[in-house]
Amino acid sequence: MIRTLDIVFSLLGLIVLSPLVLLIYVIGLFDTGSPLFIQTRVGKNQKPFNLLKFRTMTVGTASVATHLADTTSITKFGKFLRKTKIDELPQLWNVLVGDMSLVGPRPCLFVQNELIEARESLGVFSVRPGITGLAQVSGIDMSTPKLLASTDSEMIQKLGPRSYFEYILLTFSSKALKDRVRH
Repeated sequence: MIRTLDIVFSLLGLIVLSPLVLLIYVIGLFDTGSPLFIQTRVGKNQKPFNLLKFRTMTVGTASVATHLADTTSITKFGKFLRKTKIDELPQLWNVLVGDMSLVGPRPCLFVQNELIEARESLGVFSVRPGITGLAQVSGIDMSTPKLLASTDSEMIQKLGPRSYFEYILLTFSSKALKDRVRH
């Protein structure tokens, strides 16, 4: 049922938001010259996939977890995209093609060994990673790997249609919209 919801909502989102996506893409051409950011992340069963986002940092910035990123590399337009979470819109494509779900554990980088080990021990990689989930609406980021992994595991055990919609709605609250980049 969750996969069906993912397909329906990601397809609707891409159709309805396509004018905004196109506008952000064009503005991104002027901002960085390369509006899309593609990064290999850890997916379901620890298989790699290419995560899509709108670029918020200058081209050539080191590829690190958000909590390790430095604000000096974020562009002015990028600050807006991150604050509003519009930089995440291209991930609707990842959801549509089955790399991700709307709700699930945020996909990590392959260099985040402590998080990978903690998630592996709790079976977190048995599901598709998501755009949002319990950790995001609880203000937990990748700087606390063991807490994140246990929160992801808790979410997976209780995930159903009701909590799926609840996490999506809570994502738009002020707590979930905070940017985790260090200042």
